[in-house]
Amino acid sequence: MTARLRRLVRDHGDGGSAIIEFVFVAVVVMVPLVYFLVAVAIVQRSELAVAQAAREAGRAFATSDTAAEAEVRVAAAVRLAFAGHGVRGEASVRFVAARSSCDGPPVTPVLDPGARFTVCVTRRVALPAVPTVLAGHGITTVGRYVVHVDEFRSAQP
Repeated sequence: MTARLRRLVRDHGDGGSAIIEFVFVAVVVMVPLVYFLVAVAIVQRSELAVAQAAREAGRAFATSDTAAEAEVRVAAAVRLAFAGHGVRGEASVRFVAARSSCDGPPVTPVLDPGARFTVCVTRRVALPAVPTVLAGHGITTVGRYVVHVDEFRSAQP
């Protein structure tokens, strides 16, 4: 029986190659899949961070006593929102009219009762392990929040 088994093994020269084929196919399929999932997670984290940063910046501005104080509070709110999501880097904060897109002309926000404007927080996300030559500036994530200053707020001097 052992001689017959040896002859079968010797006649079939591809014995044991299935594991090599499986590893090769797994690497070819799994590496791009894992990379895609990581890239989507990075962009999603940035998207959530800028959305929360815009919301917190709008609230910080609307509850400030003066415009000078509001600037400081907006910057701090954006920094804290980013830190809460584990995001590092810079973002731009713009104020635009309440019903316009974030690409619209900037406005100077006021703390007058009933004032409305939109806070836009924009951040660029670089894709992991992609050279700048191929990826360009990366992916831009934008967070918007419409601020409505309280109607019953006392007017600023």
